[in-house]
Amino acid sequence: MKRFQVIFAVSLFVASALAGCGVTIKYSLSGASIPADARTFSVAYFPNNATMVSPILSSTLTDALVDIFSRRTRLMQVDEGGDFAFEGEIINYTSTTASVSSDDYALLNRLTITVRVRFTNALDESQSWPGGRTFSAYEDYDSSLLLTEIEGDLIPQIVDKLVTDIFMASASNW
Repeated sequence: MKRFQVIFAVSLFVASALAGCGVTIKYSLSGASIPADARTFSVAYFPNNATMVSPILSSTLTDALVDIFSRRTRLMQVDEGGDFAFEGEIINYTSTTASVSSDDYALLNRLTITVRVRFTNALDESQSWPGGRTFSAYEDYDSSLLLTEIEGDLIPQIVDKLVTDIFMASASNW
């Protein structure tokens, strides 16, 4: 019985000591590890500065980034200056041949989107990317289709990959 009391007392002491140390980080099932004192996020409009432009891409990307932080975190969106603040631009939007047949005909084309993101973590500047980080994602499509026929389906799929990568890199520190 005395051994149980000693183990309990030591466990209680260790738990109390750990509770008083360091920065509190809140973990969630979404994979995010956002500091407990973070309250807000902001996302600036991402202009399309690529050579080739799709009219829906900038708004789709910006809205998807807002949506992922709204759904997966407890942070509230503000217009600018959030505890987590994002800005950037689309720097590449290209369609290239992804697969060729034995008689040199394209079988698959690949739509690739690349974005440069600047992230500011106002609570921990060491986690910020002031010079920006580049994220890229793609989807392949049948070469018998024109890009204009399929991009309305491909862009949301690619943007979903991009914002997931941005979310994980900023909110989960990977």
